[in-house]
Amino acid sequence: MQTGTVIKSTGSWYDVRMDAIAPETGPGIVYKCRIIGKFRLDNIQLTNPVAVGDRVSVETNDDAGEGLIKKILPRVNYVVRASPRRKHDLHLLAANIDQAVLIVTIVNPTVKPGFIDRFLIMTERHEIPVTIVFNKMDLCDEEDLALFMEMRDVYEKIGYQVLATSVLEQRGLQALRDTLVGKTTLVSGQSGVGKSSLVNAIQPQMDLRTNEISDYSGKGQHTTTFAEMFELDFGGRIIDTPGIKTLGFNDKDSHNIAHSFREFFALSSKCRFSSSCLHRNEPGCAVHEALRNGEVSELRFSNYLGILDEVESQNYWEKDKRVN
Repeated sequence: MQTGTVIKSTGSWYDVRMDAIAPETGPGIVYKCRIIGKFRLDNIQLTNPVAVGDRVSVETNDDAGEGLIKKILPRVNYVVRASPRRKHDLHLLAANIDQAVLIVTIVNPTVKPGFIDRFLIMTERHEIPVTIVFNKMDLCDEEDLALFMEMRDVYEKIGYQVLATSVLEQRGLQALRDTLVGKTTLVSGQSGVGKSSLVNAIQPQMDLRTNEISDYSGKGQHTTTFAEMFELDFGGRIIDTPGIKTLGFNDKDSHNIAHSFREFFALSSKCRFSSSCLHRNEPGCAVHEALRNGEVSELRFSNYLGILDEVESQNYWEKDKRVN
């Protein structure tokens, strides 16, 4: 039995780079592997039991260059999203990462603030640092730039790093490289935000496939088909993931949502009903007090209420179906 790291997931096959026999031998051999048996994560239903970044034990067939994944080694952390095809299941995006980079755009496609906060919910519970990258800044007019500065201030105030980039103008690329050095980074974003072009700009020989925004729909086209890990020649590695068109959320515990908004969680101990306050209409709510004082972002609070309503609506319909 050998150990290695999953570097590509295609759904039914996984590329696993085996650990080098000795440090001086460099990266190990890559085997095409399948899984054997059933793997679960915290007793939740997954559409994919193994993720890029997973450390695994493999029984190898050296003649065929293939193997069987027999065991998933303990994860340091992981990032999951609601499955886009099976809404009651979860989909593993990546495992064992040091940080995440979320790429968004103010225009082309238009920024969706709710999308940013939905992504941050996925990373916050494992305390995974996130850098929010606003790409295609060369397309922004004065009104767009004002919106960017407003959003930058919102997220920097609560501790997230924010970068502005443009491949056309070569803007912000070195700052992004500096963020990635020496770390394993999940790179994600909505379809059409220029993720592949941006990665190609900081690592030209990677040559990820790119595509433009659809002229007909105004929406981005998927260019990355499968999650895959790439080594960076300036140190570190990235896990490139398919562009996300919509980011559903199916956490059934409303308090998990509240705790994943870090500034709300920091204030919750001051709420009159600190253990149960959802910061909605409860009396003596410290979040509402901070909102009135301008210490909490109205944008974030509005996004929070929208996600909370969505979760509770799903819970209601599931309960109604069970009763009937």
